[in-house]
Amino acid sequence: MSAPAIVILGAGALATARRIQELYVARDAHAAPGSVVECQVHALQGRVEADVAYSELGAHLRELYARGTPIVALCAAGIVIRCLAPLLSNKGAEPPVLAVAEDGSAVVPLLGGLAGVNVMARDIAAALAVQPAITTSGELRFGTCVLNPPDGYALADLGQGKRFVSDLLAGESTRIEGDAPWLDDAQLPRSESARLAIRVTPRVWDGREDELVIHPRSVVAAVVVGDAGTEVDAADMIAARVRAALGTHGLAPLSLAALLAPAASMADPALAQAATLLDVPLRFADASADHGESSAAALLHAALRVPHETVHDAANFALALSPLAIDPLTLGRARGRLTVIGLGPGRAELMVPAARTALNEATDILGYDTYVKMAGPLRADQRVHGTDNREEMQRARHAFELASEGRSVVMVSSGDPGVFAMAAAVLEALEASQNDAWAAVELSIVPGVSAALATAAQAGAPLGHDFCMLSLSDNLKPWTIIETRLRHAAQADLVMAFYNPISRARPWQLDKALGIVREYRAPTTQVVLGRDIGRPGGTLRTLTLGELRAADVDMRTMVIVGSSLTRKFARGDNGAQWVYTPRWYE
Repeated sequence: MSAPAIVILGAGALATARRIQELYVARDAHAAPGSVVECQVHALQGRVEADVAYSELGAHLRELYARGTPIVALCAAGIVIRCLAPLLSNKGAEPPVLAVAEDGSAVVPLLGGLAGVNVMARDIAAALAVQPAITTSGELRFGTCVLNPPDGYALADLGQGKRFVSDLLAGESTRIEGDAPWLDDAQLPRSESARLAIRVTPRVWDGREDELVIHPRSVVAAVVVGDAGTEVDAADMIAARVRAALGTHGLAPLSLAALLAPAASMADPALAQAATLLDVPLRFADASADHGESSAAALLHAALRVPHETVHDAANFALALSPLAIDPLTLGRARGRLTVIGLGPGRAELMVPAARTALNEATDILGYDTYVKMAGPLRADQRVHGTDNREEMQRARHAFELASEGRSVVMVSSGDPGVFAMAAAVLEALEASQNDAWAAVELSIVPGVSAALATAAQAGAPLGHDFCMLSLSDNLKPWTIIETRLRHAAQADLVMAFYNPISRARPWQLDKALGIVREYRAPTTQVVLGRDIGRPGGTLRTLTLGELRAADVDMRTMVIVGSSLTRKFARGDNGAQWVYTPRWYE
């Protein structure tokens, strides 16, 4: 189960929220890498500082609920119910939702009885040293939710399960067939001669109403793919073949634990799509020569570390059945993933959601030390590889090495990773490597809000017409190239955004660049200086090209030089100015 979003309204709830967060942070530290999602405190913007800011409670709760995120709301239960009421429709699909008193004196499970809400309530209540307000009849009577089996097991039919529990509550007894250790301490009315039976089996439920059937995820399908038409057709064919084999052997689709394929096929999109269609993890293994390198059965033999029976064996497809549920994380390895993200200018709310999701799911995080710290808070179990800002290619190669081992890696940049940042270095390292293992890594680049865009937004819209971005650093290109580009951009009347404008090692270059620009731009040309925009202490200043001096700028300043049409006017607050470049041209 994912760690919850802990949602608070005011400062009075923060201490309790942190106590609940500590419970999940400690749990994360002992979990398998990548198997949990970071637990964060979400606070109403302007009232209290926490990990995530939101602007409106109802909309935020509904967004979390729609994403399937467990919710612990430190407020009145009625508030949560009214916020989520429009979304309540499918009891079997709702995430856990709890209301907790601000002072931690009450823990009330509200929604998600089939998703473990009462287990969460007991854990949180124990951490707060209070009794949870459990109201579910079955939980109160039997001490467990029979309809909520643990990870690795799946309920065959929710409707039948409800009828089964209703019969137990009415006085019937039950017997247990199969391995169900999580029920050992449950206070179930048991009898070997009972009419009702809880049956734990990978076999298809036959529809008998006197059985509660729970399927252990104990079946693995191995497939060796070849040319099978289009990507979608191939995925459909793989999924159909797995379903057909399960049916032939009387095995329930819910008993499937994973799809297994050769490591050499790691980048095949049909496999990923087939696993999605089957709703199981996709894992990879290398078969040894002793067992036939290309056979599906050999893959199963190499990857399965538990006793199993091969129930279906063809050259390119095999099905294995284990007597116990299989943890997919112990089966071969996942396809490695490298995600290059941009943090934006620095404020958490200006980071795009996809970047935060990548950080939450990462096992390893790489980047310049300063940027990695900005990416926090991070989980205790996540490995951080901070380096000096000048070690870009070494950092990129390290990222691929980690990802090729099956890890989920995030490369951190500030701003946008594709603008004078790590995305280009990552791609350069990949192209130069000619490494098949690196090429098989799932590589994605998540955009971010660049410094130029963040500064422009603060000022108004100085980039409202054609513009260009130029780095004034000559570390990776000759100064003569910079001068040529400056001259052409100035002559073309483009708005210009200067990155890396000045440093102690390059104190003269900004004045040189401005000298070139002044050959083509009037002294009255509008200039915007944004220093640390989006970070604490950020400042914005507007002035003219004639007024601008190199002493006004440092390495952390974004310089935007307007075109001949860029203009400004008073905002009406504290003498500040709006700066914009019209969309039309004279």
